[in-house]
Amino acid sequence: MANNSSAAPFTHYASLLWNSTIIPRSNIYIVTPSESSFANVEDVPDYINQSVPFWFGLMFVEFLLAHYMGKRPTRLNDMFSSLSAGMIEQMTKVMFLGFKTALYIHIYNNYRVVDLPWNSLWLWWACILGYDLGYYFAHRAGHEINLLWAAHQMHHSSEAYNLSTAMRQSVFQGFFFWVFYVPLALFIPPSIFKAHSQFNLMYQFWIHTELIDNLGPLEWVLNTPSHHRVHHGRNANCLDKNYGAVLIIWDRIFGTFEPEPEKRDVAYGLVYPIEFWDPLKAQVHYYQYIFQKAWNTEGLGTKLQFLFRGPGWTPPGEEVVPIPEVKYPVKPFNRDLPTEFVPYILVHWLLLVAPYFLVVAKKVSACMVITCTEL
Repeated sequence: MANNSSAAPFTHYASLLWNSTIIPRSNIYIVTPSESSFANVEDVPDYINQSVPFWFGLMFVEFLLAHYMGKRPTRLNDMFSSLSAGMIEQMTKVMFLGFKTALYIHIYNNYRVVDLPWNSLWLWWACILGYDLGYYFAHRAGHEINLLWAAHQMHHSSEAYNLSTAMRQSVFQGFFFWVFYVPLALFIPPSIFKAHSQFNLMYQFWIHTELIDNLGPLEWVLNTPSHHRVHHGRNANCLDKNYGAVLIIWDRIFGTFEPEPEKRDVAYGLVYPIEFWDPLKAQVHYYQYIFQKAWNTEGLGTKLQFLFRGPGWTPPGEEVVPIPEVKYPVKPFNRDLPTEFVPYILVHWLLLVAPYFLVVAKKVSACMVITCTEL
């Protein structure tokens, strides 16, 4: 009895410590079914917004370590462009996130083919695999269909590869990615889907870094920084490779896997790099290009093919443009500002971040709760 009573405080504090690390653990998908399964969708925490301060802390640590280790430094102009794009993307969720959530719940409530208990261990694992497989095909479509690439290219438009790049998100991508998850509504309860959709996205944050090298045997199963660096490359051997989110097995199964070269000489960004920092222009510039190209192309069939074939497709009879060869050393686009402008921009950007957290983040969470409780 004495041994049991003495062990009780240790177990209690160990449990408190474990529970207090839910945010960093959920960012690498180290969560248990019991702590991440909920009966009602409105009870699922907003893990993503709770993770934002943690992400900013990691970006600061990465910034310091990159300088200490002699790695490519994080350029503030590129970082602010990426972070601004992420804030713009999150603001659109205030208007449209409720629609996607409502549709998923409607399909589940009216068309599900089987009732599965929300606290089932098998269901928990099925959602991990099902969501990640859906992401693989959504992501692949985002690269291999020109109209969808016009949205997804935003994420690839940075010539840097660091944690801030993960924030460089498309406003328009969410309008088509959700379609690939609709089949899950036939058997996955909305509460389980909501939790794993967040974990899947959060996992993808930490793999956007050059500071983590090969992870040994984990490279065979998981998507890692090494695999994802290849995905962000604009070298010919990197294009349309490594689409997985959490698991790399889908790429190995479907023939889209490419290992990172030993030289680590991947050049990041778009095949034709953009030369501006404007996050709004970066969202829409490729749409302008493809619509103008389709408009100037003769024949309805050819116009549609230009929109729905791959980004490199050219109409019959036209000369195929080869992929530009990367020239080394790579010189990313840069526009230096006077030193006194840096604190000015930093202060004004921080003034934008504060109301974002006070207004937008809370409204996104409230939108989810209202939508879920009214259905």
